[in-house]
Amino acid sequence: MQVILLQRVAKLGQMGDVVTVKDGYGRNFLLPQGKALRATEANIASFEDRKAQLEAHNLETRKEAEALSAKLDGQTFIVIRQASDSGALYGSVTTRDAADAATEAGFTVERGQVALDRPIKDLGLHGVTVTLHPEVVATITLNVARSMEEAELQASGKSIQELAAEEEAAAEFEISELFDDIGGATSDEDSSEEA
Repeated sequence: MQVILLQRVAKLGQMGDVVTVKDGYGRNFLLPQGKALRATEANIASFEDRKAQLEAHNLETRKEAEALSAKLDGQTFIVIRQASDSGALYGSVTTRDAADAATEAGFTVERGQVALDRPIKDLGLHGVTVTLHPEVVATITLNVARSMEEAELQASGKSIQELAAEEEAAAEFEISELFDDIGGATSDEDSSEEA
């Protein structure tokens, strides 16, 4: 199927390009989303008539997206989830969760704009890409934690595994101190009985 693009589409082309795509991709994605028109003579002529208007609209939305990107880029949002002691989430953090976290902080981000490379299934800091416009991309950080206190610790640079290891080492030290004290008391009793 040949289509004419009404906006820039990643890995496909720029506005006004006539490209060949698979029928399903064109019918199920590009045409319903308003990203393309079938490349008929009538549609090409219609596009040429509206080209200046479409380019002006594209420029306007791009400027808005760049302004939002300047504020959004580099922001960190906290997502509270239940997780095991090893840091594995019970479930995962999705694009909807990332969009909701950004929206709660006062940014207008839709779920379709958030791109996850892979599902987020563990605690920690995760970089997420937000496509605000076909030509404007921002990167945000999701701080996935079990509580606000844990999120603050992660933000300061400590991971959950490091904290667990520190707590375990402190507990082992206390136990060894306790046994040393008990061992010392026993040897004191033995020496007092011998005397």
